[in-house]
Amino acid sequence: MNKRLAIITGMSGSGKSFAAKCFEDMGYYCVDNLPIQLIPTFIDLIGRRSGDFQKVALVIDIREGSRLGEFPDILDALRSQDIDLKVIFFEATTDTLIRRFSETRRPHPLAEDSLETGIGRERQVLAPIRERADMMIDSSGFNVHELRNYLFDTFGEEGRGAGTPFVSVVSFGYKYGLPPEADLLFDARFLPNPHFVDGLRQKTGRDREVQDFLASVPDYDTFYEKILSLLTFLLPRFAKEGKAYVTIAIGCTGGRHRSVGLAERLGAALAGQDDQYRVRITHRDMWKG
Repeated sequence: MNKRLAIITGMSGSGKSFAAKCFEDMGYYCVDNLPIQLIPTFIDLIGRRSGDFQKVALVIDIREGSRLGEFPDILDALRSQDIDLKVIFFEATTDTLIRRFSETRRPHPLAEDSLETGIGRERQVLAPIRERADMMIDSSGFNVHELRNYLFDTFGEEGRGAGTPFVSVVSFGYKYGLPPEADLLFDARFLPNPHFVDGLRQKTGRDREVQDFLASVPDYDTFYEKILSLLTFLLPRFAKEGKAYVTIAIGCTGGRHRSVGLAERLGAALAGQDDQYRVRITHRDMWKG
């Protein structure tokens, strides 16, 4: 089968839902609160899809109620199959859990009389699963950024940890308006416009003739190098703060020549940095006008 399965479980309020989002960002197909009786059927289904669902994460917790008692036997059966299985149990101190529930004002699923009593009951119910866990993560001392970094460092693919945001490089024309999604914006209108050069007006920044024209402009390489240097500095720091998506917008007058050529060059450079970034290049206005 050669599939990777992460089972995320543990105490309510310990960070399981946040962890599931992190696993999803790492390319896992995530299912929250799948009825445990359906887990064997689900595993069998994904096992038949050879090219799909290579990495799956399931969130199993106290919401299963009395059915949770069946989970240890199901887990033992899963371990006998050809699956790269990790059970990750999320924990936190009672004081931390009480504070988190108080801040969010959400009810604890077992707090019939008091929050502290409900937390104690949950620890007892989850004890058999805790004993079978491959890894324990106490989230008491983590903030969300630290927890994200820890999960990416521990479970992310080599070279694709928390420092791998999805980078979108967008070219656009100022006369059509600014891209509202832009995080960083660069203006290429100071460069000579190929629109006014014979033979280049109908071409785009993806054509070799336009790229050669831009390369002949003395300031073009300097502008490119300065942007690339800034991005090389900023992108790892954005990722460290948990920013999963960064949009870099490059504009010229019509969005056909200068911005397109520069976006192509920057996107290729970022994509080629040891497979460090996932890069998409989009030319919003290239065929307008």
